[in-house]
Amino acid sequence: MQLVTSSWFFWALLAAVFAALTAVFAKVGVSEINSNFATFLRTVVVVVALGVLIWTTGENQSLSTLSPKTSVFLVLSGLATGASWLCYFRALQLGNVSQVAPIDKLSVVLVAIIAAVFLGESMSLTGWSGVALIGVGALLVAVA
Repeated sequence: MQLVTSSWFFWALLAAVFAALTAVFAKVGVSEINSNFATFLRTVVVVVALGVLIWTTGENQSLSTLSPKTSVFLVLSGLATGASWLCYFRALQLGNVSQVAPIDKLSVVLVAIIAAVFLGESMSLTGWSGVALIGVGALLVAVA
C-alpha cells in the first residue's frame, strides 16, 4: 500500500475523482444561490477542512520559513484558484455540468503549453498528440 500512496498517479487519479464529484455537487449547490456566494462558502469549507488536517497531522510551519519567491507564487496561485472557482461556479450556474467540466479541463492543454513556454518542460510527439486529443475531445464533448 505504501508504494501505491507514494505514486503521483494514485494522487492524480484521486484528484480527478474528487474533481468530478466537485462538479456534480457544485452544479446542484449553485442552483438556488448566487454563484459568487457559493464559491465563498466552498472556500470556507476548504479552509476549515485543511486547517483541521494540518492541525491534526502536525504539518503546520511558520510563515517566516517561506522564501519571498514561494510566497509570491503561492499568492498568485491562490488568486488564480479563486478566479477559476468564481468562473467555474458561474459557468455551472449557466450551463450543463457535462459541458462546463470538459471545457474546464482544457486547463490540461493550457498547462502543457505554459509549462513548455515558461518552464522549459518538454514532451514527445506522442505527448503533444495526447494534449491535442484532450483539447479536441473536450470541445467535442462540450458541443455535442
